[in-house]
Amino acid sequence: MTTARAHEPTDSDPSGYLPIAEHGLIGDMRTAALVGTDGRIDWFCAPRFDSPSVFGSLLDAQRGGYWEIRPRCESVTHHQFYFPDTNILLTRMLTEHGIVEVQDFMPILRDKDPDHRQRLVRRVVNVRGHMTMSVRIAPRLDYGREMPRTERTRQGVRFTGREISLSVRSTVDLELDATDAYARFVLCEGETALFILETADDEDGTTSDPVEATAADELFDATVTYWRNWLKQSTYTGRWREMVHRSALTLKMMTHEPTGAIIAAPTLGLPEQLGGRRNWDYRYVWIRDAAFSLYAMVRLGFTQEAQEFIDWLAARLRNATNGAAGPLRVMYSIDGDAILPEETLDHLEGYRGSHPVRIGNGASDQCQLDIYGELIDSIYLFNKYGAGISHDSWADLCGILDWLLKNWDGADESIWETRAGQQNHTYSRLMCWVALERMVRMARQRGLPGDLVRWMRVRDEIYGQIMARGWNPEERTFVQRLSDDDGHPKTIMDASLLLMPMVKFLSPTDPRFRSTVEAIERRLVVDSLVFRYNPEEAPDGLDGSEGTFSICSFWWVEALVRMGEVERARLALEKMFTYANHVGLYAEQIGLTGEHLGNFPQAFTHLALISSAINLDHRMA
Repeated sequence: MTTARAHEPTDSDPSGYLPIAEHGLIGDMRTAALVGTDGRIDWFCAPRFDSPSVFGSLLDAQRGGYWEIRPRCESVTHHQFYFPDTNILLTRMLTEHGIVEVQDFMPILRDKDPDHRQRLVRRVVNVRGHMTMSVRIAPRLDYGREMPRTERTRQGVRFTGREISLSVRSTVDLELDATDAYARFVLCEGETALFILETADDEDGTTSDPVEATAADELFDATVTYWRNWLKQSTYTGRWREMVHRSALTLKMMTHEPTGAIIAAPTLGLPEQLGGRRNWDYRYVWIRDAAFSLYAMVRLGFTQEAQEFIDWLAARLRNATNGAAGPLRVMYSIDGDAILPEETLDHLEGYRGSHPVRIGNGASDQCQLDIYGELIDSIYLFNKYGAGISHDSWADLCGILDWLLKNWDGADESIWETRAGQQNHTYSRLMCWVALERMVRMARQRGLPGDLVRWMRVRDEIYGQIMARGWNPEERTFVQRLSDDDGHPKTIMDASLLLMPMVKFLSPTDPRFRSTVEAIERRLVVDSLVFRYNPEEAPDGLDGSEGTFSICSFWWVEALVRMGEVERARLALEKMFTYANHVGLYAEQIGLTGEHLGNFPQAFTHLALISSAINLDHRMA
C-alpha cells in the first residue's frame, strides 16, 4: 500500500488532528462531511453514510485522505458558522494579508428529487485584501486501503477506484501529483474560486454543467431556500430557538431521505477515551435512537419525517423473525439489513492513536429488550399526533408483542450495550412495561383489537417486579440491575432511570423517584454533566474510562423540570449549552476538560436537547 502524503500540521495542530469539536457538518441527506475550522474536509463517505470513506484523515492523518483549502500564510485565525437557518457552512480565515471565506455545502434543490446529484461544493471568496491560497485534494478510497487512479478531464480531474469514481470540476487549474490534485492560486478582493466534487456520470468523468460563479450562485440560493422552507414547518417558538433549530437541522441531515432511515451519527471510530478501545461505528439505524428522534420531530411539527420513518419501520416490522435476540434487531443498515458484522481496520491508527478502528457493530447481535418500549412509545405518539398506523402495522406490532409477553423476564445487554454478559436490567423491564402500556392505550384510543386483559396482567406483573426487585429500600433508590431473589438489589446507579416519569411509570413527585434523583446526583452528576453509570461499580467488559454522556445530562434537565425544580433545570440547561461546539453541535460525550468525545454529531444528544428545551419552556410559560 502506498502511504498518503499527510496534510501539513499547524502550530495549533501539531499532531495533524483537530479536536473533534473543531468541525461543522454538511450533508445532502444521503451522506455527510465534516469540515474542520482550518478549512479541511477530513471525513467524507460516498455515496452514502455507510459507504467506505473517501476522505478519512480524521482517523489517520497519514493514510486517511483529506481535502484542504488554506491561505499561504504563517498566521491564520479561523472562524466558522452556519449561514442562518441552513446547513451551509462558512469558514472564515483571517490573515495579515486579508480575509477569505470558504463556503461548503451539498446542494439540495427539492424534496425527494428524482434527479438529485450528489455534489460537494466548495466556494472560496476573497472578502478583502490580496490572498495566495493553496488547495490539495487527496482522496484515499475504501477507508484508506485504495489509492485512486488520477487523470485530467476537460474541466478538472477524476479520481477512479474499484467501486467509486469522483470528478472535481474547478475554476482553478489543478495539477496532478501522484494520486493527488493540487494548485496554488491568487484571489484579489471580491474574486472567487469554485470547486465541485461529484460522482462521475459520463465516460470521461465530466458533466456538461459549466464551472461558473453563476452556477454556484444558483446552487447556493436553491439550497438556502430548501433548508429555510423546511425549518419554517417548526412549531417551536420558545426561548432557545437557535439551539433547538440547529439540533433539528442536524437531525434532518442525519436522515437518509430515499429510505426515511435515521442514523445515530455520520462517523465511526471516534473514541470515548483518547487512546482507548471504546471506538464504535455509529453510521446505522439504532431502533432506540431513531424512535427518540421520531419523538423529537413530532414535537417540533415535522410530521413528514415522522411518517417516512414509520414507513421504514413498517418494513422492519413486516420482516421481523423470531431469532435468538428477538423479532427485531437492535440496529439496522439504512436499507434494513440486520447483519452488520464487526471488523477492525488495522491499517488505520485511529483518531490521535485511538485504536482499534471498527466498522460494522457487534452489538447488532445483542438482545436489548428496552428497544420494544422505545419503539412502541414512538409509534404511540405518532398514532396520537400523526396520521395513525395502518392495520397491517398494528397486526405486526401485536405479533411482536406476543414474543415480548413470553420473553420480557430475561437478561439482556440493555440500553448501554455492555459487553460483559447479559444482566437483568431495571431499565429494560421499565421499557417492557412501556411497550405493554402503550399498546393498551392505542387499542383503547383507536378501538384496535388486542388481548387487553393479558396485556394489562403482564404489564402489572412487570410493574410489581420493578418495585420489588429494582428498588433498594435501604439506599432508597432504584438501581441498574434487579436482585436475583427477594433480597435487596446491589446499589448500582444508572442515569437511564431518570426517564421513569418521562414514560409515565412514576409521578415525578413520587418520593421513590425523588430519592433516586438524589442518589444519581450524589453518584453520577458533576455540575450539569451526568455519567451514564460507573464502570467500576458495574463492569461493562471494556477497558478504560469514558466521559459524561450528554444525552444523560439533558435527561437530568428534564427530570428537574418535571419535579418542579425549574430554576435548577434552567441553569443546568444553560450550562449544557456552553458545552456545544462553536456551531451548536454535540458529540456523544464530554471529557474531563470539556473536550468532545465519541462519534460526532450524535442524534441521541440533539433529540434530548430538543425534548428538555420544549418541556422547560412549557413549565416556564
